[in-house]
Amino acid sequence: MDQQQHLLYDEVLVNGAKTALTLSTDGILRWYDHRKVLHCLSVEKEVLGLSITGQQIEIRSFVEIDIAGCCFGSSRKSLERKSFVFESLSEDSRRNLCDKIQGCIDSLGRPKKLFIFVNPFGGNKSAAKVFTEDVKPILEDANIEYTVQETKYQLHAKEVSHTLDLAKYDGIICVSGDGILVEVVNGLLEREDWQAALKMAIGVIPAGTGNGMIKSLLDSVGQPCTAAYAMLAAIRGHKRSLDVATIWQGDTRFFSVLMLAWGLIADIDIESEQYRWMGSARMDFYGLQRILRLRRYNGCISFVPAPGFEDVGEPSSLGVESMETLKAQQYGYEGPKVELGSSRWRKLNGPFISIWLHNVPWAAENTMAAPNAKFDDGFLDLIVMRDCPKLALISLMSEMSNGHYVKSPHVLYIKLQNYLSVFNIPTRGIIRCFTVKATNVDRMNG
Repeated sequence: MDQQQHLLYDEVLVNGAKTALTLSTDGILRWYDHRKVLHCLSVEKEVLGLSITGQQIEIRSFVEIDIAGCCFGSSRKSLERKSFVFESLSEDSRRNLCDKIQGCIDSLGRPKKLFIFVNPFGGNKSAAKVFTEDVKPILEDANIEYTVQETKYQLHAKEVSHTLDLAKYDGIICVSGDGILVEVVNGLLEREDWQAALKMAIGVIPAGTGNGMIKSLLDSVGQPCTAAYAMLAAIRGHKRSLDVATIWQGDTRFFSVLMLAWGLIADIDIESEQYRWMGSARMDFYGLQRILRLRRYNGCISFVPAPGFEDVGEPSSLGVESMETLKAQQYGYEGPKVELGSSRWRKLNGPFISIWLHNVPWAAENTMAAPNAKFDDGFLDLIVMRDCPKLALISLMSEMSNGHYVKSPHVLYIKLQNYLSVFNIPTRGIIRCFTVKATNVDRMNG
């Protein structure tokens, strides 16, 4: 081997046999074991960290393996933690090996200290187990310091994020479903220093009912939605910009990064809470009940369509005079400036069965709600059902796992720049939803 092509070239003992250990300029560790079998390990993709015991150097890694499936010839991907031990031949050699390998890890810009929320109430209440069995060991393997906060009540994560000393951390991890993520985003954007808070990376480890955000992120890079893959993405410090929708309802303002729903989907989500013990199955179970006793909602949706959808609906006379003044907040991100009197507004009249606004493709691990949604295109995807026979609706629900349901003539699927919904329900009033293209609302996973 040509030593000039490597950052590291040294001799070590592996199971008592002497071999050359190299680290190439592309970040690949290579060595032969005692059986003369060549091993390769990517520092960027597979190595978590290293530790030293005497003259021995242990490299801890996450290696992708194929697991045989239940069907003949099928397989699926999984990650397995593995350790490789090398014994250096001298103190100088040990120091050189550690400095070069650790230097390569440090050059990747990985997080060094994380703040972690664990939601013990989400999904089937598995978050504490997921943290203990899947998250904590990997953090320790990667030599990452962390602080854990178990959420104790609704909006607890929002309160903590609102006052957290962000200078102490490189990112925030939510071991939960999508609810804690939304709380964290709202807590950060309502801070006085929201512009600095925007730079805080946020990651999710799936431990809830839906897990739509992390499913969307991992699926976009062809990886399965598991705690192991989510943790590897977080450890590697991968980031992806994400659009944020600013929501006004009366004087109340909040932010959405995943979805908004009204009608059937919202009913299933909210009213199935009594079956939370069933985990994600509660959605399918209660969804069938809700379809058999289908409701329809009167209302009108007004919106500014994205390019290519200008002819959808009818022209809307929406103007500034039809809107209440949006009250300025004392502090925090205000949301984008929207021209409410624009002639580009369109409208759709009900009654509706369901209205779904989506920012990412997946609503849950088994529900691709908006197959054309992008993370940071500055648009929201609108899915509308105005009329659909019950049997056809049941069939559509079964096609949500692959997103094919949007091709049905009973479904309208468009992209929006701005959205305003005025519902004929006095107790709910007016909901205003304005999208903004985020430049640095980053996620650690992706």
